[in-house]
Amino acid sequence: MYQLAAPAFAEIEIKKSRFLGQLYPLHNSVQAREQLALIRAAHPNAVHVCWALVCAGESGLDDDGEPSGTAAKPMYNVLVHKDVTNILAVVVRYWGGIKLGAGGLTRAYGQAISEAFKAAELIAVETMATITIQIAFADESQVRRILEKYQALVNDVSYADNALMQVSIKEKHLNLFGAELTETLKGQVKIKM
Repeated sequence: MYQLAAPAFAEIEIKKSRFLGQLYPLHNSVQAREQLALIRAAHPNAVHVCWALVCAGESGLDDDGEPSGTAAKPMYNVLVHKDVTNILAVVVRYWGGIKLGAGGLTRAYGQAISEAFKAAELIAVETMATITIQIAFADESQVRRILEKYQALVNDVSYADNALMQVSIKEKHLNLFGAELTETLKGQVKIKM
């Protein structure tokens, strides 16, 4: 799975209609609505502002007045094919006076987003795991050094009989991290996934 490093843009013209393909990295539907408002304000004379959103737990499509399934669905299909997440795809259309038909619209909207991907830089998404580590107070500094080595983030620490650390770490590091932590602390650690 991938996500955008930065926004990407492309413009195509088909039978005098201009299609402005735009890709934006974001993380939720609130950010998508804000970005769409900015785009609509920047293009007040556009006939359609169609979009497709793919985010963790939140996705959406809007043909914005184009015939159903001819704009947002082909855009969404490009996003799925590219295996991207946390992305808003937008196509702003300025009508050129010639009807394209359903097939022409479908190809145009999909092509506008495909062209924007040619200018896009994609980065691999690394899945994070949240774990809880229970250790003795005296071991906290050693644990923090190992966490830093694996680029893990300490989300919360609470103190009672022991130190309890809630940590986010890349899933690919879990096994090595757990083994190193157990060896360093001579087994005096509890890790809960």
